[in-house]
Amino acid sequence: MKIDVLTLFPAMFAGPLDESIIMRARKAGLLELAIHDLRDWTHDRHRKVDDRPFGGGPGMLLKPEPLFAAVEDLQREETRVVLFSPDGRKFDQGVARELSEQKHLLLITGHYEGVDERVREALVDEELSIGDYVLTNGALPAMVVIDAVTRLLPGVLGDDESSQDESFSHGLLEYPQYTRPAEFRGMKVPEMLLSGNHAEIEKWRREQAQQRTEKRRPDLL
Repeated sequence: MKIDVLTLFPAMFAGPLDESIIMRARKAGLLELAIHDLRDWTHDRHRKVDDRPFGGGPGMLLKPEPLFAAVEDLQREETRVVLFSPDGRKFDQGVARELSEQKHLLLITGHYEGVDERVREALVDEELSIGDYVLTNGALPAMVVIDAVTRLLPGVLGDDESSQDESFSHGLLEYPQYTRPAEFRGMKVPEMLLSGNHAEIEKWRREQAQQRTEKRRPDLL
């Protein structure tokens, strides 16, 4: 998969995307990731990307010219252009899986009071929000989406079943898990997990996932 990111703050991406699973995916050639400074598509000596909104009001808007130029330079026939905005579709595991099936994602990270509406109308295929709260800019949402999507790419986790059997994969939270020792400070691992009966263990896990979801996240059911 190829992911391009348009941002005003490329340095923010250096640490999180150079570590752990994303780093391994990049080294293995499973993910091609490029971070672009939107100012590279400006044509004035001040590299201006924003301006005041028509009609007045607080804040600044990202101008259409650099965004149109950048998207038109970077997009291909198979590109899906994603804009992060508060009124976008809520990002969840289902959306992450949907995006992981794309060949090329072009992520636009907003800033200030948002973008000129013509960008939404003419360039964007999908608007996403990672939650009902306000962030300084779209860099952090972009990192969240990149991480969630990358780990779903075939071969990234080593064992592809890892991404099939975890929280939200089946609309439920993940069941409780334990490792050695079997007893720690008087707390014991459930006998079922020590039984060796894999069919019964799977049944127990499904029941536990259902119960945990009902208790902690009934909105998922």
